[in-house]
Amino acid sequence: MDGLRPIVVRQPQPNDIVDNPIKVCGIGTGFEGTFSARVRDRNGRFLAQVPIRAGGTGIWGNFQVEISLGGRPSTAQGTLELFEFSQVNGTPLNLVVVPIVFGPFLLDPYHGFAQYTVRSGDTLSSIARQFYGDADQFPRIFEANRNQIFDPNQIFPGQVLRVPQ
Repeated sequence: MDGLRPIVVRQPQPNDIVDNPIKVCGIGTGFEGTFSARVRDRNGRFLAQVPIRAGGTGIWGNFQVEISLGGRPSTAQGTLELFEFSQVNGTPLNLVVVPIVFGPFLLDPYHGFAQYTVRSGDTLSSIARQFYGDADQFPRIFEANRNQIFDPNQIFPGQVLRVPQ
């Protein structure tokens, strides 16, 4: 059996749409049971950082933490980074990077998302008109689904899209 990595993030999963505060949970261990979580926007700009206590050297423990961003992020995409600081030089060790989507950037207030299965003839604009009453709001849907849509003019029947609510 393979051993666990020192930090395992269970939530959020890659490309999840997150609220503010961001709720993070998982299992981990670190020197004296301490590691950190920080959030950056798509441009790498620092938004927040919190300490986490879980387990201890060689002992894994569950953790859960909320990270408040203090305001609306300036980009739709960002990253959640969990790591411990090196006791030698302070650099990050055991870095785990999770790509995330900021719900409050897409729609404020953000309450969650609906799932929509693309049908033949659909466009992001037609889906935006259906959900928001305004075809020009299609960028919300595009940004929420960048993990599967690379060109807003190309969606395909059968794709299941997240529509921010």
